[in-house]
Amino acid sequence: MPTDSAGESRTHILVIDDEGDIRQTLELMLKYEGYEVWTAKDGLEGLARLEREEAAGRRVGVVLCDVKMPRMTGLEFQAALEKRPSRPPLIMISGHSEISVAVDAVKRGAADFLEKPLDTNRLLVSIDNALRVRRLASENTALRKQLGLRWQLVGKSSAIVALREQIARVASSDASILISGENGTGKEVVARSVQLSSPRAGGAFVTVNCAAIPAELIESELFGHEKGSFTGAHERRVGHFEAAHGGTLFLDEIGDMPLAAQAKVLRALETREITRVGGNQSSAIDLRVIAATNTDLAAAIEAKTFRMDLFYRLNVVPLRVPPLREHIEDLPLLAEHFLADLASRQGRATQELSAEALDFLGTLDFPGNVRQLRNLIEGGCALAAGTTISRADLEAIVGNGAGRFARPTAGVDAQDDPFEAATFEEFKDKSEALFIQLRLARNEGNVKRTAEELGMQRSHLYKKLDRYGLR
Repeated sequence: MPTDSAGESRTHILVIDDEGDIRQTLELMLKYEGYEVWTAKDGLEGLARLEREEAAGRRVGVVLCDVKMPRMTGLEFQAALEKRPSRPPLIMISGHSEISVAVDAVKRGAADFLEKPLDTNRLLVSIDNALRVRRLASENTALRKQLGLRWQLVGKSSAIVALREQIARVASSDASILISGENGTGKEVVARSVQLSSPRAGGAFVTVNCAAIPAELIESELFGHEKGSFTGAHERRVGHFEAAHGGTLFLDEIGDMPLAAQAKVLRALETREITRVGGNQSSAIDLRVIAATNTDLAAAIEAKTFRMDLFYRLNVVPLRVPPLREHIEDLPLLAEHFLADLASRQGRATQELSAEALDFLGTLDFPGNVRQLRNLIEGGCALAAGTTISRADLEAIVGNGAGRFARPTAGVDAQDDPFEAATFEEFKDKSEALFIQLRLARNEGNVKRTAEELGMQRSHLYKKLDRYGLR
């Protein structure tokens, strides 16, 4: 029995024709094939029927519409249908003298046209094709939505809001972007966000980890090679630049790219052409380049390990991704996002963090930034006995209670001992730092609780944490 993309038990077909005999014939034949059929004698009545059924929560799977009708022609109906938010596939029915009009309707977006007298097999194939295309489009939309959620830049902090605003401003252009940030901050998420918000969203997104490719192979990886161009080149290979044609090329860890390759990347970006290794014919490329680095490229330029001209070619739009410690207030939102994403990808119910587990996360420093948080959440999901992740689950991953990523809670090194201070001012600073450190540890890293206990504004305590390196 035919079903539509919404999962209804019977697909609904709307037949619009001013000839009663044709309406009746199509209705009987399509019902016999298992379809639910509605009919209308012209375009105006067809639009009214669409509105009435959609208001009742019923979707039209396909519309069969005659070209020549009184009050509203098939082309006029098509124009009215295009203005509606829900547009079922439209198959035009035409007489021999109206074929040119029907062809014009297909050019404007109709799924197909059928010539009278109608061939039953041809009609059923056309309906099936229209339904399949609609189903694929619906699935594609759902996948794009899921992809967008996965690469969503999560957070309400001022730092993340500002970064989202920058992305929105630069996405529509083709200007090169250089993303900087520590390891694990989410530089690829930013790059994907740019691509998904750009006119190139439907194109390829090709990622190249410049640090993971051996120096002797990077040119072949980037630009491709011809068969026999070097030992082991048994067949022709398309490089990453060609694979990204029409889309976006993401050069991750660009600071680790060898100098020889940097020169050829610069030339490709300037000429918008590439030549495969062993080849003598250039190919035009149409792509946007987004690069990312966790190194200080200014220092690399000074050390002559990175080309200044390539830096300026890539750094047309600089974007900085803040480390997690600079937007730690986003931690609960990030944790919730990772839990939902993991559940969606693994096809299971969403788990949650206990209040104690969330408080424990707040005590950690996260030198690995957002990536470390995600890995910790994923490990907690795997260890949890039920739907709730406990503090013990997370501690088991981090190791020995607060673990190596927690803020220091015990023991005072000689250099931090206030009584070893050289001056009275140094004694006061070390004493204050130690006092705050111990109170913070007693409150399991909870800054809000510690500030309340000390009778201090939270913002003031954060400044002291930064001053003494306790965040």
